[in-house]
Amino acid sequence: MSDSVQIPSAVKFVNGGVAAIVATVIVHPLDVLKNRMQLAGRDVAASEAQKSMGYITRSMIKEKGVSAFYPGLSAGILRQATYSTTRLGLYNTLFTYTSGEDNKPPGLLVKLGIAMISGVTGAAVGTPAEVALIRMTSDAQLPVADRRGYTSVFNALARIAREEGIATWWRGCIATMGRAAVVNMAQLASYSQAKELYLNSGYFKDNIVLHFASSMTSGAITTVASLPVDIAKTRIQSMKIINGVPEYSGTINAMAMVVKNEGFFNLWKGIVPYFARIGPHTVLTFIFLEQINQAYKTAVYERKLI
Repeated sequence: MSDSVQIPSAVKFVNGGVAAIVATVIVHPLDVLKNRMQLAGRDVAASEAQKSMGYITRSMIKEKGVSAFYPGLSAGILRQATYSTTRLGLYNTLFTYTSGEDNKPPGLLVKLGIAMISGVTGAAVGTPAEVALIRMTSDAQLPVADRRGYTSVFNALARIAREEGIATWWRGCIATMGRAAVVNMAQLASYSQAKELYLNSGYFKDNIVLHFASSMTSGAITTVASLPVDIAKTRIQSMKIINGVPEYSGTINAMAMVVKNEGFFNLWKGIVPYFARIGPHTVLTFIFLEQINQAYKTAVYERKLI
């Protein structure tokens, strides 16, 4: 059977990246909206109504129409090509390694550990694209005089290196790695655990229904667990340096400032578009990944029979 076909580690990395890129192209508008809502929260002059999802959505459409939801798409694709290729490929490789010769899935603690390692590694690789993505998706929200006007992710990276120094590519890297540790422990480990539990329940077979149920569970858990650190990461990566002093000194400081200036529950500001983005992205990524992996196994199995 094709299920017995082992996928090489290199192919796992490629399959993970392809699945994440396809999912990102579909949900990119929700990512843009989520970033705009998170940044609107720090505008003390704006009313609560002006910070709402409905108001921001209408403003974006009024500004540029549908195209307002697609700035930074090239950065989003590059981010997945670096970050998700690394994290998904590494997680699946480590998952297979820790399963042993009998292919028994590792325990929950091991899943959490390899998910954290995979996420942190992927974040370190993908931070430059992440910085470009945050800036490009939030540029239209800045005053005209402060807009950077990047034309593509490569233009953004080149200008950042030239104007601010190449080290700026990794601005907020620690915050990004912290978020990635939380996201991947919640997302990857919960997906594997949910899939295992649902299969063992006897109500599911290993098919697209199982993949959908497991990824929806993973998406909900990931949303609640990761949004506060995602907000901190977004604020840090989009902050300005005023008289040589950064707005935030780190993740904890950024979260503390949000609580102090905007209220505790603003740590979950934009949870609806965040879940609307991370839920479908999680579902699509895992469904595409499972289908790509199965297609690879089938192709290899059938080739061996010839």
